[in-house]
Amino acid sequence: MIPGFDRRRKFADLSEQEILALAISSEEDDARIYRMFAERMRDDFEGSAAVFDGMAKEEDEHRRLLIDLHQRRFGETIPLVRREHISGYFARQPVWLTENLGLERMRAEARAMEQVAERFYHAAVTRTTDADTRKLLGDLAAAEAGHDKAAQALAEKHLDPDTVEAEDDEAHRQFILTWVQPGLAGLMDGSVSTLAPIFAAAFATGDTWNTFLIGVAASVGAGISMGFTEAASDDGQISGRGSPIKRGFASGVMTTLGGLGHALPYLITDFWTATTIAIIVVFFELWAIAWIQNRFMQTPFWRATLQVVIGGALVLAAGILIGSG
Repeated sequence: MIPGFDRRRKFADLSEQEILALAISSEEDDARIYRMFAERMRDDFEGSAAVFDGMAKEEDEHRRLLIDLHQRRFGETIPLVRREHISGYFARQPVWLTENLGLERMRAEARAMEQVAERFYHAAVTRTTDADTRKLLGDLAAAEAGHDKAAQALAEKHLDPDTVEAEDDEAHRQFILTWVQPGLAGLMDGSVSTLAPIFAAAFATGDTWNTFLIGVAASVGAGISMGFTEAASDDGQISGRGSPIKRGFASGVMTTLGGLGHALPYLITDFWTATTIAIIVVFFELWAIAWIQNRFMQTPFWRATLQVVIGGALVLAAGILIGSG
């Protein structure tokens, strides 16, 4: 596409046949997304998977009605018109993004999809003059508006309160195992393990730039090591800890950030200013780790404080003493 030149059609320029074609392709896409959500949930969230299966069947019925109308009015050949062909039309996220959503995000995405579909049908009604077409589009707008009730009915059928609670607990547990636990381990490793080399280098050389370079090298190296170690240690199939790629990413990124937090102050040329700020940053890093342990891992706060803050302080002191010697 030429920069600054949008080749997509405006919704106002579509013919009635093209509006029907767009509605058909949109219903097909939504049905596929709901089925993908269902398959993604089937092993761990059977009740929610059944709800999305039901929603996909409703979209199939909408598509069938639209195709029947198109056949009556315009014949068998349906033009290829998709969301991404229309300027200003809301496009769905790519499949590789939606398939990685958590349980609550999938439910929220489904609600947003229904709201967008309702707005589309209301706009489509104003662009058509044929009575049968206006009636069907209006009925579909009402159906999309009523999907909250339909989804609620499906939820009541497949999701009793105990099932909802169990699924929410499982989703929270999966979030902890896949993201929080490896991320926390990485943050602890990055924050604590880099303290000694960074502050030893600082007090041994008194050179803020070299200290910064050593800190970046230690942080990035630790992040790469922790990321690959986490990803290779467990494929998640038996332990249920989730994707090794996600866990490795969480661990590697948080390890790097944990080290960079007290390396970045050494971009300041004044040694004591940089060191003072770095020590303050370390204090907040260690307290943040203690808070995360307490919030997500149910570790008693003062026990977490003893493990992390005091341990980190000892490593910091060791680095300063080694560097000063």
